[in-house]
Amino acid sequence: MSATVLPPETVPPSVINSCPSCSHWLPDGTLACPDCQTLTYGQHLAGIAVEAQQLEQEQKWAEARDRWRSALQWLPENTRQAESIQQHIAVIDARMKAEDDTKDRWKKRLGPLAPVALFLIKAKSWLFLAFKFKFLLSGLLYFGFYWALYGWWFAVGFTASIFLHEMGHYVAVRMRGLKADLPMFFPGFGAYVRWYGMGVSREDLASISLAGPLFGLVTALACYGLYFETHKGLFLVLANLGAWLNLLNLFPLRFLGIALDGAQAVYALSKVQRGMIAGTCLLFFALTTQGATGGDLVGPNTVWTFLIVGLGMAWRCFANDAPEKPATRSFVYFQTLVLALGFLLYLTPVPAGR
Repeated sequence: MSATVLPPETVPPSVINSCPSCSHWLPDGTLACPDCQTLTYGQHLAGIAVEAQQLEQEQKWAEARDRWRSALQWLPENTRQAESIQQHIAVIDARMKAEDDTKDRWKKRLGPLAPVALFLIKAKSWLFLAFKFKFLLSGLLYFGFYWALYGWWFAVGFTASIFLHEMGHYVAVRMRGLKADLPMFFPGFGAYVRWYGMGVSREDLASISLAGPLFGLVTALACYGLYFETHKGLFLVLANLGAWLNLLNLFPLRFLGIALDGAQAVYALSKVQRGMIAGTCLLFFALTTQGATGGDLVGPNTVWTFLIVGLGMAWRCFANDAPEKPATRSFVYFQTLVLALGFLLYLTPVPAGR
């Protein structure tokens, strides 16, 4: 249930005054090193090329052409690279013109029926997009998987909980003006939101990552409230399971190549802050472990999750990826989620045989 990060539209780079290859000093506006001929903004140009090629794959020719044109300002004139890009732009222009000519010919042939044909073409496109809407199909498969295992009502509640967790990531990404895809579900594993945000700050990355557990916490609290109102055990199970899954998502290490939410949020925390969160988890485990091993509680409500998250955070105290300046807001956000999810997990024990 993590958020996968992919690059968005490239932002203008900072002024470079040192050659990336030979470290020769360069005046402002230098596009190629006079000593080794290395392109000053080669990395930025590579990013533009990736974006333009992706737009071409999506057949967004006008956007791709504009992206290629934006690369020319970072290349010296009369170079092989600039000439190659200009030729490629000419190919795109020719393709766009050919498509426009074809549309004009069909409009003349169809006469008054042209608007009807255009509507049918758009309807077909929307139908194709509907089938391409992978999140809907994957969500239905996810729901069906848990319906077959545990019944209709559990499948509805659990799928909704996972969906709202992922929408936390989606909303946080879109609030920052970045592009994000709707969630993809994987029955038996979880879900993820793919989003595009190269160059976001550590604090923004932490906020986006922790938004999923925050929405998950709210959903679990809602289930707990419904349990008090209805006294139906299903809502107690969903509250407990939601608290456990979202707390587990704060695990700060990669596992089998998968980075959960905590593994991305931890980049904004200093070593001291990581140690404080580790201490909170281990203290919570020490204070509650006796009740969790009494034999009358089963399943994901076990407080051993605190030990897992705490040891993982303690391990990250020795990593060399901590920021120079600690992010207080991210620390408070992370710590509050640990405490809130922990208390909710402790307050929603599921009796054996439930």
